[in-house]
Amino acid sequence: MGVKGFVEGGIASIIAGCSTHPLDLIKVRMQLQGETQVPKPDPAAAQALRPAMAAAARGGSSSIHVPAPPAPAPRVGPIAVGVRIIQQEGVAAMFSGVSATMLRQCLYSTTRMGLYDILKKKWTDPESGNMPLQRKIGAGLIAGAIGAAVGNPADVAMVRMQADGRLPAAQRRNYKSVVDAITCMAKQEGVTSLWRGSSLTVNRAMLVTASQLASYDQIKETILHKGLMRDGLGTHITASFAAGFVAAVASNPVDVIKTRVMNMKVEPGAAPPYKGALDCAVKTVRSEGPMALYKGFIPTISRQGPFTVVLFVTLEQVRKLLKDF
Repeated sequence: MGVKGFVEGGIASIIAGCSTHPLDLIKVRMQLQGETQVPKPDPAAAQALRPAMAAAARGGSSSIHVPAPPAPAPRVGPIAVGVRIIQQEGVAAMFSGVSATMLRQCLYSTTRMGLYDILKKKWTDPESGNMPLQRKIGAGLIAGAIGAAVGNPADVAMVRMQADGRLPAAQRRNYKSVVDAITCMAKQEGVTSLWRGSSLTVNRAMLVTASQLASYDQIKETILHKGLMRDGLGTHITASFAAGFVAAVASNPVDVIKTRVMNMKVEPGAAPPYKGALDCAVKTVRSEGPMALYKGFIPTISRQGPFTVVLFVTLEQVRKLLKDF
């Protein structure tokens, strides 16, 4: 009983993840827009300025010309981001990190879908066949947390591979595959770097799983109970799209912070750009405003909607195929 739920959820998740990967890549690039990185001071430049500063202090006529910081790049929408990626990096770049997406779905989504199925069957009232909404939410929270902890290394690799193209050529990591990414991170930054941002990943996964799976089941049951539609493709699409919207609204702020923490580059001997999730959230809001936490929401819902539709429609079909197994 338990293994079947993992297999069904895994197949549906991999198909959904791969088919919506370009939208996820656009979302990640948009979430990183406006992120400020303070440049390191150049010792040579500082040394060259000292005589001029000393002359100015003595009342000399020397003037010091300090270059103004570059103006922030204008923020663009999802279509413009997608077009720019294709123009600058090629069509294949839209699938950057797809190997990490596949591994992530194998680890994270397979685990959460399987565990949710087990808890759902265990907590469903045998007499009425119903499961209260609060229990569905509880099952989603538990399943999402465990799934995220298992899949975090693939999640970090996926974010970095998707974000690599926006960096200058000299600063790119140029991972060849998800295995290469995980290996390089473990060697260069330590094994613990594979769980960087894990608290955010777990929190996001709990929100997504609870809102996505619980709302899908609840909306589907409501539609069937009220006789609005029959149990078929129309019901599955309606319930899944509504579940995708709920999940996007609930998870986007955590997703923005997660993306930035996972993508930050930590130089040896230097302080990291963010001390943690809270520090990243505070700096983001201070420098870009509260609505920065909903950066990438359009591609998020554009991706979350189709992803959830493909996920549950595929899941329902896989369940029918494996019904007799």
